[in-house]
Amino acid sequence: MINWNRVNELKDEIGEEDFGEIAEIFLEEVEEVIERLKASPDPKLYEQDMHFLKGSALNLGFRDLSDICGQNEQAAAQGQVSSIQLGPVFDAYSQSKSEFLAKC
Repeated sequence: MINWNRVNELKDEIGEEDFGEIAEIFLEEVEEVIERLKASPDPKLYEQDMHFLKGSALNLGFRDLSDICGQNEQAAAQGQVSSIQLGPVFDAYSQSKSEFLAKC
């Protein structure tokens, strides 16, 4: 679910103090997109949204979320938006966030 090696690399790169701030910003920005997708999903924005979520998740070590969003991004790029299931994105984010906050 979480790539803890990536989390530790990031902590080493930016320092423990700044890591907390970066993590907070990440969670806020991702939550905005997740909430928008829950409230008013727009298939025309799926490729862009999935790309953003994938990159953000990868940066902070949310491996499973990044993988799911990457698959959805590819599907959207190929015009297969009807195959995109948002539930797994929401579930992966929720589970990753819970695990991350419990251990950080």
